[in-house]
Amino acid sequence: MNSYRNILLTLTLCAALAGCSSGNGAPPAEKPPPPAPVETVTLQKGALPQQVKLPAQLASFEEVTIFPKVNGYVKDVFVDVGSTVRKGQLLMTLEAPELEQATTQAKERFARARLDYTISEENYKRMLQASQTPGAVSPMNLASLKAKADADSALCNAEKANWQMQEAILGYLRVTAPFDGVISERNVHPGALVSAESHDSHPMLDLRQVDHLRLQVDIPEGIAAGLQNKDTVTFYLSAYPGKKMTGHISRKSQLVNSQFRAERMELDVYNHDGRLAPGMYADVLFDSKGDPDAFTVPRTAVVTSTERKYVIAVRDGKTVRVDVATGNESTYKVEITGDLQPGERIVTKASDDMQDGLAIK
Repeated sequence: MNSYRNILLTLTLCAALAGCSSGNGAPPAEKPPPPAPVETVTLQKGALPQQVKLPAQLASFEEVTIFPKVNGYVKDVFVDVGSTVRKGQLLMTLEAPELEQATTQAKERFARARLDYTISEENYKRMLQASQTPGAVSPMNLASLKAKADADSALCNAEKANWQMQEAILGYLRVTAPFDGVISERNVHPGALVSAESHDSHPMLDLRQVDHLRLQVDIPEGIAAGLQNKDTVTFYLSAYPGKKMTGHISRKSQLVNSQFRAERMELDVYNHDGRLAPGMYADVLFDSKGDPDAFTVPRTAVVTSTERKYVIAVRDGKTVRVDVATGNESTYKVEITGDLQPGERIVTKASDDMQDGLAIK
């Protein structure tokens, strides 16, 4: 019985000592949290082909609004809206009596100046021939005749140039077509006064080429960089649903619009059957080959905020935000470019809550 009491007393004393020791000592140091298990993917270069659908519009290959070059009255109009015309065809005539009178006067002045020059030239030649006899002609008289002949020659040339200029101005009364096309607008009728000085008036005629059209489309800069001239493009017109048409990129503007970050490209579309018209809308489909220097990652790996677009890379076991630019996209993947290297790991399901410096397992 005594031995049992001694054992119990000893155990109580040990427990009391242990409690005192733990109460007076420093608390044990906290262990760092284990690295969080996060799903990552290894970066590999590779383009992401994509079919892109963009709105486009047909436009005339050539179009011109015709204004008068001189003041006058409309005499005759030989075309109307919808008229098909050929290059050089007479479209309308104007009349301006003062221009015709000025041209006639310029022609008469030229004829008189040419006659004066002919007489002066003949007098000089005869006196030059007579001067071969010593003492027959004074050198001063011969020089005077030569100067008068030269002056009359210059005046004759000036009057000829003035007459030709008046003839050219008179030709502006005949309005001709600068190229083959269709008249799409007419705003004048016989008897109307037209003025070359008025910049607020409507054009007399509007001419558009319709057998050769431009299909104009604005392509985002990330996609435009991978397109080249002669690349094949498929498009569908709203006016002909379901009818597939193809063309080739003919021109690139080489200029990215600063507002929409897109580059204008054009396709040549031939309209020999006349079924198409400028102004028609189209949906353009083309295969974007993608950027071979880009990395293809899951869409969930890219975080887009109001200030930046980035992925979360794992470097030295910790998270680092890296700004990127995106390119082609599919349902589940997207192209990215930035300060990244092949073989690096990035977080597959990134979020804005994941801060820099987080330990990743």
